[in-house]
Amino acid sequence: MNAPSGFTVTAGAPPFFAARIALVFCAPMMVNGIALPFFPVWLETLSMSDFQIGIVLAVPMFVRVFTAPVAGIIADRIGERSIVLLWSALLSLLTALALFATGSFWPVLLLYTLQGAVYSPYVPITEAIMLSGVRRWNFDYGKMRLWGSLAFIVATMIGGWLAGLYGGDMVLPAMAAAFVLTVLGAVIAPRIGKPRRPSPIAAIATMPTKSTLRQADVQLMLIGVSLVNASHAMLFAFSAIYWQKMGFSGVDVGILWSAGVLAEVVFFLFAVQLRRRFDLWSMMMVGGAVAVGRWVLFPMDMSFAGYFALQCLHAFTYALIHMSAQSRLVERVAEEQEAAAQGLYFFYTGVFTALATFVSGYAYSWYGVQGFYLMSLVAAAGLLSVIAGRVVAPRAQPQSAASGG
Repeated sequence: MNAPSGFTVTAGAPPFFAARIALVFCAPMMVNGIALPFFPVWLETLSMSDFQIGIVLAVPMFVRVFTAPVAGIIADRIGERSIVLLWSALLSLLTALALFATGSFWPVLLLYTLQGAVYSPYVPITEAIMLSGVRRWNFDYGKMRLWGSLAFIVATMIGGWLAGLYGGDMVLPAMAAAFVLTVLGAVIAPRIGKPRRPSPIAAIATMPTKSTLRQADVQLMLIGVSLVNASHAMLFAFSAIYWQKMGFSGVDVGILWSAGVLAEVVFFLFAVQLRRRFDLWSMMMVGGAVAVGRWVLFPMDMSFAGYFALQCLHAFTYALIHMSAQSRLVERVAEEQEAAAQGLYFFYTGVFTALATFVSGYAYSWYGVQGFYLMSLVAAAGLLSVIAGRVVAPRAQPQSAASGG
């Protein structure tokens, strides 16, 4: 295999494929960089209770678990995934504009759920196009994906600055502007024709009956990792609200959110070296254990520096455990089941995160920041599931030698 080509032109690839798909991926990350930290802040300006905020955030997560695979199947059958990408962007922009006319719980819940449904396939389909470029023309996935993380940081910092100036009133205009970028991204997305493999979100619907994915160790690992991912739910839903009540400025909140993503970026720069030095199961268990500790420490009365340090632990509680799980799937799952494995991972993470977000609305309403202790229990359940997966895992894997890890 040739060395990854990064952003150079590769024979047979669409012109400027890597640069174009990197820009496409930046667009939804700009949306997420505004919506994840600050949409709950806007909901609070509508005088919604913590319980209602939890519902508004959770219901779209449930819906997209089922709508994204349907959109993936449609995209694969159409033969040109970027067409679905454009429809997703346009419909998402319309729902973002419609939110300007709302101001109460039920209309917001309905429109935000609809937005979650139509927006759900955008990132997975972009990832599928990106991975097709990696397989067909040997582009460097990391170099393309990195720009999305940087875009998230930029959007979060801009959102924090605007929140300091205008409060929650800035959220809808900023989200609408970011959705305009997703439309532009869909327009410039590379056209690569019919996919040679199903998209991960589509493949889950056609998982083979006799599949490695059905083995106990794989199931326990995916459930465990997904639970640890889901333990971040209260952070996503209520951290910005909590930090602002502590007296942190909008810029401070933006910095804290950016710290977690920047820690991810730094981690992935050294991921290959870590993968060579440490056992995958051990890395997953370390990530789960750090997540338990992170949510135990979060309710403590900390300074900005303390929360900054906690946010940097995102490199362990998400990046480390995610990379380890993906590498383990490469070792354990046959190549023809790769897309189904990614789809199952998407499904478990979506369902557990939606449930955790729904519960976090109750927990934060009743206990305030002490509710993060419940997230530590969710992470602990994930850690135990990973440990159980290691216990029942076969000692030797036929795919390991061929996959090279």
